[in-house]
Amino acid sequence: MKYRGVVFDKDGTLLDFNRTWLPIYRCAVREFAAGEAALAEQLLVEHGFDPQRNQFRSGSLLAAGNNRQIADEWARQLGKPEQVEAISLRLNQIFHERGAIEATPVANLAGTLRQLKAAGLKLGVATADSHQGILNTLQSFDVLQEFDFLAGYDSGHGVKPDAGMVQAFCQRMSLQSDAVVVVGDNCHDIEMGRNANAGLCVGVLTGTSNRADLETIADIVLDDISALPEYL
Repeated sequence: MKYRGVVFDKDGTLLDFNRTWLPIYRCAVREFAAGEAALAEQLLVEHGFDPQRNQFRSGSLLAAGNNRQIADEWARQLGKPEQVEAISLRLNQIFHERGAIEATPVANLAGTLRQLKAAGLKLGVATADSHQGILNTLQSFDVLQEFDFLAGYDSGHGVKPDAGMVQAFCQRMSLQSDAVVVVGDNCHDIEMGRNANAGLCVGVLTGTSNRADLETIADIVLDDISALPEYL
């Protein structure tokens, strides 16, 4: 096997995006809209939620943005730009609290990661969520010990689609970028891999993107990460 490491996106790749994040976002907008149902719905719809399909649009803020970016836009929409720091702080609290409750893993998450580790691969997470969010959402599934590297938007390695998180993984694991696979459900994830000169960029369909979205930029598109060990 020529690859020696795999960097995974989290939401939509390790976790089922819509089943995990729709209830979390609904909890957040109810609070920020102070019970105004129409405003709460606007906070979702304007930034990527499609109520007819009951899921998030690929590449939208709520599908691919980080916590601070979401807080910036919601503060503007609420007419409270001076409260962006407070909204960002509360948003992080909601994500941490509800993430531990609502997180829904993709099929055979633990088994897939253990197969990859058994093959000698180093594993990492690169997410638009916070570092604490990684711990909160994955701790229930007995998989955190499988990862050698965890990076969130607040870990000091930059944000997607910049290359920083993948480059930090390579440096930490003493790997060349062409020996690393990047796996994600969103074009931002694949762009991150391309920007880092990853050896292989893999799209998966457990998030917000469809096959046509990902085939234009990924090297291969798989139904979910359970197909990755055999593919590699």
